[in-house]
Amino acid sequence: MTPAQWQRMVETSMWREGCPATRESLRRLEINYFDFDGEIQRGVLVVNADIAENVSRIFTRLFHERFPIYRMQPVEAYEGDNKASLEDNNTAAYNCRRPNQINAPLKESPHANGRAIDINPLQNPWIDLRCKCWSPSDQNAERTPGKGVILEGGLVWQTFIDEGWVWQNIKVPDYMHFDTGYPSIPVTGNKPSPTASVGPPPPAG
Repeated sequence: MTPAQWQRMVETSMWREGCPATRESLRRLEINYFDFDGEIQRGVLVVNADIAENVSRIFTRLFHERFPIYRMQPVEAYEGDNKASLEDNNTAAYNCRRPNQINAPLKESPHANGRAIDINPLQNPWIDLRCKCWSPSDQNAERTPGKGVILEGGLVWQTFIDEGWVWQNIKVPDYMHFDTGYPSIPVTGNKPSPTASVGPPPPAG
């Protein structure tokens, strides 16, 4: 984690006292990906150190298969605002969300621990528990094949499942979301621990 990036994370309250991950436990991954125009771009994901190699393998496979990703930058680029990141169709991982943003309890939250990734939110929306509406948009609520869409049994789903991750680990549809289990715990052997429970976090308002 570079000093400049860590400073921005602190300034935007993406990290503050009480957040479970630390600068020492997080890693900055620079990742090549194909955008929606088929051009190679360089993105950044912030993840927990214990899954860094795991995530690298996942996105290496997605790159070789030319799966399109619209945008990939850390959430401090959006002042830590998860809603703004989703609306910009941004693929992101770590975010210790502020109290006014929907979240599981910080210590248990996969995103706050750097062990969750949201991919192409506009193509893979979720139902926001606060309004019971699709976020960031309902235009792709129906699960049909398309550019950047994640489908059960498809490439992205299979790639994450092969690495031991869980898809949309919540009570409502959350098609963008993969994590290593809830509550978030360290992983062993560079794969999610088999003791990680698979269950939905409680709703947060």
